[in-house]
Amino acid sequence: MFEANQIVAGVLGLLQKKIRPGLTTLKLDRWAEEYCRDHHGEPAFKGYRGFPASLCVSINEEVVHGIPSKKVVLKEGDIVSVDFGVKYQGFYGDAAITIPVGRISPENERLLQVTRQSLDRAVAQVRIGNRIADISRAVQTFVEENGFSVVRQFVGHGIGASLHESPEVPNYVQNKATSPRILEGMVFAIEPMVNAGTHKVKVLKDEWTVVTADRRPSAHFEHSVAATVDGPYVLSAPLKESG
Repeated sequence: MFEANQIVAGVLGLLQKKIRPGLTTLKLDRWAEEYCRDHHGEPAFKGYRGFPASLCVSINEEVVHGIPSKKVVLKEGDIVSVDFGVKYQGFYGDAAITIPVGRISPENERLLQVTRQSLDRAVAQVRIGNRIADISRAVQTFVEENGFSVVRQFVGHGIGASLHESPEVPNYVQNKATSPRILEGMVFAIEPMVNAGTHKVKVLKDEWTVVTADRRPSAHFEHSVAATVDGPYVLSAPLKESG
């Protein structure tokens, strides 16, 4: 799983370097798939429940599951969530980042910062004996203290020999008493989806792209994280940061 997630990290790092105004989102998808296959991985999203591409590309008010297109061109000031999954030797990796295109507004800069920090706080809760609700609380509390909202309709998940496994990992607290305990060896795809306005979202007519109900911006960061006796192990962090 570490190797699968390192391919994901490589894809996201590549896109972070290459994103600029004037690129189509389809070009990002092509780069992602080429990098993945060059490193002996298989794009996990392509064909998954009928998804037509390798990369999810969601711009501004799009939350998740945006479909790459040759008609969609990035422009200065956009924020672009790129979410990528890999299957490698029978196991899966999954991670996401939101990337600024050129100079972005102070509000969007703060949205990205808070979302990224909420993921860091969530990762710190991946400790044996904690509950999933501890991860959820870390995200929700920090996000709401900063005046933003967490998406409730879509959640993080377990990951391993399947792309999506139990348990679900919500970004908001449900019922702590029934929340599963974290056990050694569990791996979670933790993915705060944070909106500038309402937490409510809608799915567009393409049946994939999720947008904020008020069309205000959204950011998305994700890591695959293992619970170990030494604490959380971020499998999808670039190698120099993964300890």
